[in-house]
Amino acid sequence: MEKQLHVITTGKERTEQIIRIAREIHSYITALHIREKTITAKELTMLLKQLESNGVPMSKIIINDRVDVAVCCQAKGVQLGFRSLDTALVRAAFPGLMIGCSVHCLEEVRNAEQNGADFLFYGHIFPTESKRDQDPRGIDQLQYIVEQSTLPVIAIGGVQPENVREVLQTGAAGIAVLSGIMEAESPLKAVKAYKRELEVFQ
Repeated sequence: MEKQLHVITTGKERTEQIIRIAREIHSYITALHIREKTITAKELTMLLKQLESNGVPMSKIIINDRVDVAVCCQAKGVQLGFRSLDTALVRAAFPGLMIGCSVHCLEEVRNAEQNGADFLFYGHIFPTESKRDQDPRGIDQLQYIVEQSTLPVIAIGGVQPENVREVLQTGAAGIAVLSGIMEAESPLKAVKAYKRELEVFQ
């Protein structure tokens, strides 16, 4: 089965940067997660329309938290966290929507499974600048979650091309990357480097 590559906006990029990067990389990735916590629903909708008009298909777009925007703009799906709507409510209201859940422990994995999630984000796996005050969960814990879960597990947090194989050897379904691609000097070069490592496990 093809290993997944999810790319997530960091909240630091300007609209034009997101559009430029998305145009370059969308054909190489499984999904682009729009994770913009500080903009309004209207601004988010405008961003999605601009992405679509620039050739980025909504079938590649997953919206962080904002179920309303994801549904109205016909995005691929939504990523839910602990502050988001309950997974079961979203699944009941929108049975055709792809739902990802961010989880940090086995109890959250079980809840996501029972409430209708399609896939899980688990992390952070390695040290990362965005979570300097928190210890990484590490490869062994990732392996445990993968073995316990009935859903595809996507590893997130500090994943670099050089540690992709270590991640995938746990049985993880893929990886999620933020700054490693979005803040790279050449996002296209970076996405290709990740993609090469993923293809070893295809």
